Amino acid sequence: MMKYSNTGSKDTRSGFGEGLLEIGRQDPRVVALCADLTGSLKMDAFAKAFPERFIQVGIAEANMMGIAAGLTIGGKIPFTGTFANFSTSRVYDQIRQSIAYSNKNVKICASHAGVTLGEDGATHQSLEDMGLMRMLPNMTVICPCDFNQTRAATLAIAKHTGPVYMRFGRPKWPNFTPVDQEFVIGKAQVMREGKDVSVFAIGHLVWNALSAAEILQEKGIDAEVINIHTLKPLDENAVLNSIRKTGCAVSAEEHMRNGGLGDTIAQSFVRNFPAPLEMIAVNNTFGESGKPEELLKKFGLDVPDIVNAALKAITRKKERNF
Repeated sequence: MMKYSNTGSKDTRSGFGEGLLEIGRQDPRVVALCADLTGSLKMDAFAKAFPERFIQVGIAEANMMGIAAGLTIGGKIPFTGTFANFSTSRVYDQIRQSIAYSNKNVKICASHAGVTLGEDGATHQSLEDMGLMRMLPNMTVICPCDFNQTRAATLAIAKHTGPVYMRFGRPKWPNFTPVDQEFVIGKAQVMREGKDVSVFAIGHLVWNALSAAEILQEKGIDAEVINIHTLKPLDENAVLNSIRKTGCAVSAEEHMRNGGLGDTIAQSFVRNFPAPLEMIAVNNTFGESGKPEELLKKFGLDVPDIVNAALKAITRKKERNF
């Protein structure tokens, strides 16, 4: 199994920007729409290269979703770009009625999600976005783990037919997956094999999960780390194959506990293979302003929290003879 190492920190939103420019060069059907945040979403390179395929809608996110839905009727592949809060809760009705219900081929690309957004605070730190989008029929929900994977995911969703919600972030974050990787929608990645506990992680917390696995290894515990980059559709085979081997699990996400990765996995466990599951997630509270690393600690999303959750899951497994 490949040992992953940080090749340099990059923000995942820049992976989206690079991927958007590349897919724009490959496919003339790709168009981009932005709600007054071109620089923040790293869509400026695409806008400069293809001004005739870029629409600046201004601070009118609901209109942006309606325009994107209409563009698909003419065979275009629209990518919308704004912050996660504005990509979901502000325009949920438009997405539900104009995109998801009629299965329009719109790619909803959302930056500045989670507590690692940092100083912008609770009003902008979307922690419920993936849950909202996961509930919509026809919607695919993706959250890549680093710059390289976000770039690869951007290329992949352009080739996928149907609505997609893709979440990424602002902070510079370890870049540790291969440059030339193939991103397969709905196919989880086993980042590290193990036999004692499964750690299912998504987004930024995949790196934290790998770091936690190294600490657990020093304690004689063999953790399996799986990158669930596609929340919906969930790769249930990968999840169940792992839990049947290890007998206990941890989920790790920069999202609200309700509706997110842990919730999704728990439903799978209940239906197929009940087992102890500890959830690393924000628990029924809004975020707050602060430095990303400080907020990860405050909300229990840091490496030591994953280590402690794994130890607790293993204890529960032994107590209940799983």
